Amino acid sequence: MSDSPSPTRVVFVGGLGRSGTTLLERLLGEVPGIAPLGEVVHLWTRGVLADEACGCGRPFGSCPFWSKVGERAFGGWSERLAHRMLTLRQQVDRTRRIPTLAQLLTEEQAGTSAVWPSPGLTGLGEYVAAHRRLYDAAGEAAGCPIVIDSSKHASLAFCLAAAGVDVHVVHVVRDPRAVAHSWGRRVARPEDGRPMTRWSPARTSMHWLAQNLSLELLARRGVSVTRVRYEDLLEAPAGTLRRLVARIGLRPRLDFLAGSEAELSMAHTASGNPVRFTVGRIGLIPDDGWRTAASARHQRLVTALTWPLMNKYGYLGRLA
Repeated sequence: MSDSPSPTRVVFVGGLGRSGTTLLERLLGEVPGIAPLGEVVHLWTRGVLADEACGCGRPFGSCPFWSKVGERAFGGWSERLAHRMLTLRQQVDRTRRIPTLAQLLTEEQAGTSAVWPSPGLTGLGEYVAAHRRLYDAAGEAAGCPIVIDSSKHASLAFCLAAAGVDVHVVHVVRDPRAVAHSWGRRVARPEDGRPMTRWSPARTSMHWLAQNLSLELLARRGVSVTRVRYEDLLEAPAGTLRRLVARIGLRPRLDFLAGSEAELSMAHTASGNPVRFTVGRIGLIPDDGWRTAASARHQRLVTALTWPLMNKYGYLGRLA
């Protein structure tokens, strides 16, 4: 479906927010040959239109890296381009489109697709082509053969795969009780001080199921998917990263790790968790505070709603 092979390889970090996706991206971004881009899905709104800060601290429009990427990919960033991408996203990059995208992916792999694009996905080619130009330009600007898009949303991973992008998906999972507790906390966005979105335990559970089941489906459709548990990353960072980097296809040079600490350099990430602004030494310590901070009632509710996947991912034996 793609016109030609993309010169830049794409690693897509997927999973529900508050599962450690940004932290994992920052750690992978310290490996030579990998450039972390942050949540590209939000680049158009938060970067191009709102001019929020890049991970380097400069406003998006003033960041030399992203200015170079925009010029190489599109001849420069523009509000018109951003609005067009947001329109296309509403058309094709939605969770409800995943069944159609999965069918399209299956047909393409089997060589049986007679008509493309499928109804409802008429903007898919244009949408993914823009992402490919962005990824290639970012890889060239960073001098790296691999870029990381930590957009998280399974629907975008499906769009990329269904349109022919050779993408390696890193599926990040975390105990849903911890995720629900995090979504219920009051946290201010460092970009503007506004409170980050909060969800109830029940709503978080539904989103946790939807994202993880979707990424499981993506793996069953033949896309390269590697699952990483947030808890394993913090309990054994060197071993977890070594295995993951090897799966990606790079030499696992992890000299930025020292036991349970990591040294993070500046990264040009367009959007993501506040840890994207962290520079310097950071502790990699398991976060089990939710076990006592989250109410027993909420923990029981989340467990009741998510127990099949909790069992699959090995969390039922970790009851509080």
